[in-house]
Amino acid sequence: MTNGNQVQNDQSNWLNRPVPGIHKHAVVSSERPNIPVIVCPGCDNEIIKSRLSELLYVCPHCDEHLKMSARTRLETLFDQVDAELGQEFNTSDPLHFVDSLPYPVRTVAMQKKTGESEALVVMQGAIGPLKLVACAFEFDFMGGSMGSVVGDRFVLAAETALAARQPLVCFAASGGARMQEGLLSLMQMARTAAAIQRLREAGIPYIVVLTHPVYGGVTASLAMLGDIHLSEPKAMIGFAGKRVIEQTVREVLEEPFQRAEYLLEHGVVDQIVHRREMKTTIARLLSKLLNVTA
Repeated sequence: MTNGNQVQNDQSNWLNRPVPGIHKHAVVSSERPNIPVIVCPGCDNEIIKSRLSELLYVCPHCDEHLKMSARTRLETLFDQVDAELGQEFNTSDPLHFVDSLPYPVRTVAMQKKTGESEALVVMQGAIGPLKLVACAFEFDFMGGSMGSVVGDRFVLAAETALAARQPLVCFAASGGARMQEGLLSLMQMARTAAAIQRLREAGIPYIVVLTHPVYGGVTASLAMLGDIHLSEPKAMIGFAGKRVIEQTVREVLEEPFQRAEYLLEHGVVDQIVHRREMKTTIARLLSKLLNVTA
């Protein structure tokens, strides 16, 4: 039999027993890890930035060709880069131009933003056995506008190609002339056109790749003087913008006006090339023009 002391001890133990707490399950955060992503302007899907660079900045969902930096374009074009040209040219302020910012201040801001010293990057190298000179416009540098340094670098690229008897390839992406340099900017149209003419007289191929967008004085000069004009899909190409033309002719211009596909139908562009096929297409065309085996 259980005596009274034992009952009392059992009740005391029951009252003093540890109370079990509520077991807390691990809460899975609904927040995504801090991975840099880019939103595709074509389909609004988010793409991991590192993956997008592997895809040459082409959306894997809708095949939209996203913006690509000038340096990345050239690095993906060349198998081997021998030299970068034109870094000795520096932007000056001949007109002491001031809009919301003084021109030198704006230039420094663009250099910090893009990591480039100017809006045109020029390299010399090779695609397989083919030696060539190539340049690319950096649209994030003041809209890829053509100032004196851009003209200097393009002319140097043409003169280097001429001296080495190597073809010249240009990836164009620009809003046109640079207003901060006024007439000096417009003079680059004539300078670049003259340099291209010297290449043509020497029988050296010049291929232009029109990317999105190409407008203004660049379209009116170096971008439309190639032996062959390639374009990326859906690139906007023209001299004046759609709004300016509509206000001038007083007509509504519907799509695909000024799109690469429209210009292909009207003979302005020779071929529209997917970005992943651009390198092999350029190599094949240069091999044909130079009568060599790539």
